[in-house]
Amino acid sequence: MIEFLPFITAFIYLFVAANYWRNPKTTAKSVHQSSNWQSGLIAVGLALHAILLYTSLFQHALNLSFTNALSTILWLTVLIYWLTNFRHHLHSLQAFVLPPAAFFVLLQRLMPETHVVPYAEQPLFVAHMIIAMLAYSLLTFAALHALLMTAAERKLHQKSTWISLPDFPPLMTMETLLFRIITLGFILLTLTLISGMMFSELLFDHPLRMTHKNIFTILSWLIFGGLLLGRRIYGWRGRTAIRWTLTGFVVLLLAYAGSKFVLEVLLHR
Repeated sequence: MIEFLPFITAFIYLFVAANYWRNPKTTAKSVHQSSNWQSGLIAVGLALHAILLYTSLFQHALNLSFTNALSTILWLTVLIYWLTNFRHHLHSLQAFVLPPAAFFVLLQRLMPETHVVPYAEQPLFVAHMIIAMLAYSLLTFAALHALLMTAAERKLHQKSTWISLPDFPPLMTMETLLFRIITLGFILLTLTLISGMMFSELLFDHPLRMTHKNIFTILSWLIFGGLLLGRRIYGWRGRTAIRWTLTGFVVLLLAYAGSKFVLEVLLHR
């Protein structure tokens, strides 16, 4: 049965996401009426996804391979969306959040990799890993939310969009939520850097090694910090905020996913 779970989970995610593409003229009322069963289906997908992650991550030791790590981050991203949607009604965002999650569920099944973490018994490393995963997931959610804002802004100005969705929250509400997410993600990213330096000091007697991952993580931290500072001092918003958010996310993606992909998938280290 476990062999079919990735396909069932991916199907659930894609089915719920496709519900917003099948009828672009869906009214806001019908969207809210269908949100209950959609939330229920997403909860089922999250539960099945969690089972897959548990069996993949902890089958022997902590297997934090490229596909396992990204699948975990996307699981957390979907969970953040699912929880946030109860209050802010971000129904259209499921069309951005769920397809990547479905992709990495299938990739985890089709490209199984093994990368056993040698420091899994260290409490400081466990804390660092949990904080980092939460930071990456929140900033992934922020990037997807920024893409939704781009589509909403183009629709507001009657411009053609590459995606047609039935409803959007008010742009001011979306922008406020974006900066709340980025602020929390930035705090967690700061704690990730601090805990990483503490762990490196404990293990290697060196607080900060200038590796590819660390350099790009610091650059991403500076970009998101600059965005929050620009928001506070200069009132940055709209397209400026979206560009900075997406730039910071791409740099963060290069820091973590890029380094893991090169080392594990290409170089098999």
